[in-house]
Amino acid sequence: MCNDTHVGVVSNEFQLLADATNTQDRVENIKLCPHCDLIVELPKLKVGQRAICPRCHSLLSIRYYDNPFIVPIVYALSALIMLALALSFPFITINIAGRFNQIFISTIPKALFNENFAVLSWLFIGFVQFIPIVSMFSVIILCLNLKLPGHLMRWLARLLFAMKPWCMAEIFLVGVLVSFVKLMSYGEIGIGISFIPYCLFCFLQIKTYQYIDINTLWQRIDKQPKLVRLPQPGQSGIVQGFRLCHCCHAILPDNQHICPRCFVKGYIRKPNSLQWTLALLITSAILYIPANILPIMLTTALGKVIASTIFSGVVLIWQEGSYPIAMIIFTASIMIPVLKMLAISWLCYEINKNDNKNNERLLIVYEIVEFVGRWSMIDVFVIAVLTALVSMGQFMMVAPASGAIFFASVVILTMISANMFDPRLIWDRHAQSVKKEV
Repeated sequence: MCNDTHVGVVSNEFQLLADATNTQDRVENIKLCPHCDLIVELPKLKVGQRAICPRCHSLLSIRYYDNPFIVPIVYALSALIMLALALSFPFITINIAGRFNQIFISTIPKALFNENFAVLSWLFIGFVQFIPIVSMFSVIILCLNLKLPGHLMRWLARLLFAMKPWCMAEIFLVGVLVSFVKLMSYGEIGIGISFIPYCLFCFLQIKTYQYIDINTLWQRIDKQPKLVRLPQPGQSGIVQGFRLCHCCHAILPDNQHICPRCFVKGYIRKPNSLQWTLALLITSAILYIPANILPIMLTTALGKVIASTIFSGVVLIWQEGSYPIAMIIFTASIMIPVLKMLAISWLCYEINKNDNKNNERLLIVYEIVEFVGRWSMIDVFVIAVLTALVSMGQFMMVAPASGAIFFASVVILTMISANMFDPRLIWDRHAQSVKKEV
């Protein structure tokens, strides 16, 4: 009798251990959609496949190659080499009435600083130089899987994905092309030795981020934290008491506020999401008024000072016949900020309604807002390039004006506002009704 009981206990222990192992193995393939909160169990992806959320169609995971870490290393290393070349040689040249000038990328923030616009100088250094460089180095270190302390690897991974929206190298490049059009009527514009390497750097940086999968990277750093019970696919996480770590995308119990994998504090939903979104949105709307009324750039030609606002700059380019460039500036600097404010306001309004029919449409609007917001920085980068390039004393000189700071603040605040908005609130209206039925 005693032996039978003992064997039964051992068997139960082995069964519990096997169940826990199977649960952990299954949890590795279960994802919680960051946009709609749906729990999805993924099959084993083949090379070239990607996993899409069946409810909101957001990307959940990708697998481009058998070894997903080699290609990002190659792209990131190549990007850093191209950037080193771009920083070492002249970037743009200009010849106005026999007066020649050339600039390096590194001289652009120095020119802004000399004009007493240190804020714009630091923004340029951060968005165009520092963040892209740190991001590429982080990719190389993380993908090489160096024997570094665990807390350092976690910190680099957290930093990498937090910095991604603020990498604006390609936006600066578009600003340079716009600057060419503005200066063509004044003289001859040429590209320096470093221009092509910088274009390649922008391309390689985009490709690096494209081949980095957040789930695969964090799985290498540390496994998915163990769960007592298995999430059931096909239902929202909030209904079952699970939350997503916004940093490493681990699935956690909703009452576990510190993620055991990345040590980032989080909640089942962003605290006071709508309040923060609206507060930042109202602030950016207020700042948008002086950003359009005050001049953003001062042009001095033969002792005569001409002040330019955003709208007058668009009109000038249009009158010169550069219609595509005028439309780009008008769209990026005038239409996008206004439409973004209206779109975020509309999202906040719709969240409070009980209509679940337009969830997909609302999410598409949010994704567009999140993507296009940073492109409004084009005008700020145009001013930065012109300030450094057109510096010929009283003959001709370009300098930023106070409106540029207000406009840069609007762009940054609207980006943060979109980031504070929690898109899962769109789908919670349906989840709450399901929870009541359960």
